Parts: sequence; structure tokens; C-alpha cells
Amino acid sequence: MNELLVATRSPGKMREIRRILADVPGLRVLDLDQAGVDPSPVEEGLEPFDTFEENAASKAGYFMERSGLPTVADDSGLEVDALDGAPGVRSKRFAPVEGVVGRALDEANNAHLIALLDGVVLEDRTARYVCVAVLAEPGRDPLVFRGDAPGIVIDELRGEGGFGYDPVMYEPDVDKTFAEMAAAEKDAHSHRGAAFRSLAAYLLRRP
Repeated sequence: MNELLVATRSPGKMREIRRILADVPGLRVLDLDQAGVDPSPVEEGLEPFDTFEENAASKAGYFMERSGLPTVADDSGLEVDALDGAPGVRSKRFAPVEGVVGRALDEANNAHLIALLDGVVLEDRTARYVCVAVLAEPGRDPLVFRGDAPGIVIDELRGEGGFGYDPVMYEPDVDKTFAEMAAAEKDAHSHRGAAFRSLAAYLLRRP
């Protein structure tokens, strides 16, 4: 495999994936613009399922068909134990707001999460980031790679890095939120880092 399409339109996610896959020699990691895949309204309906695996497989298959390239897509989110696993697959659109995108949507989601956990003591705010990446290739069965990253949801935003829930997702082992970690440190501890390192290991050993 010389080229791999990453099926995301998130600049932050794309940066992380490119860093993690940089150790695969000879692999050109393409974003959707580089592959000539223009945005389509269909993309908004690609993640209707209740599991990360189904949503990632849906996106990978769709963009593989559109591009003709080996394609990896991931679905990821935050599972909070005190909220019975919510927001889960609804992490991106968790807050009850409309017409909000980008950093403003991240801020709304974080504010909504903090509000829902009001009154919950710190030791009961356990959570985990989950990332499931699916590799789709023409003529091959899809492959699934999963990564988890445990932590605690705090009630204040800390750090300027990352995106999504990173400012409130605290990792006790390093005494930082994911937004306070440097890029390499985040890759070493994150759910996406774990999933895509597994993908990289597979690409390195396959014939």
C-alpha cells in the first residue's frame, strides 16, 4: 500500500493521524481534499448507528467507493460512567445547540457535559475516550482497530491544545488534561494514538 486516504474533514484529527502514521515508510497519507473528494450532503448521514464500529465502517466504505483508494475512517467519542456511557457515539453533537460548528461546538459540548455532571464528586466522574478505526480496501474484508484512554472529567477547562473534550478530560497518571499535553505526549496516551498505532503495526507487517 503506497497511499491511504483518511476519511475525515477535521483538521485536528487529520494532524494527529498523520503524526501517528508517519512511522510507516513509503506511505502517503491523503486527506479528502488531496484525493479530490468534494464535500457532499450525504456525509451528514454516514454515522446513524449506535456503535463506533458501525459508524467507522460506514464512513470507510463510503469514501473508499468514492475515491477507489484504501481508506481508513474512525469514529470516536467520550463515554462517561456517571452518564451511563453518554455521550458515546453522539459526542460530536452532544450539546442541545444548532448551527454551531468548530471550536464553538466544542465549547458548547464541554459546557453541557460539565452542567450534567454538576454535583457528581470527582471520584465518580470516571470516563474513557474510545476510538475505533476501520480500514476498507477494494477486494478485502474491513479491518477494525480500537483504542481506549481512561480519565476523569473535571469541571473546568484546562489547556489550549487538542480539540473536542480534551480540556476537561484529565489523565491522572500524567496530571494533565489532554489539552495540556504536548503533541507527542497526547499521541502516546490517547485513544486515537492507540488505535492508529495498531493500524500502523498492521501496515508495517503485512506483505
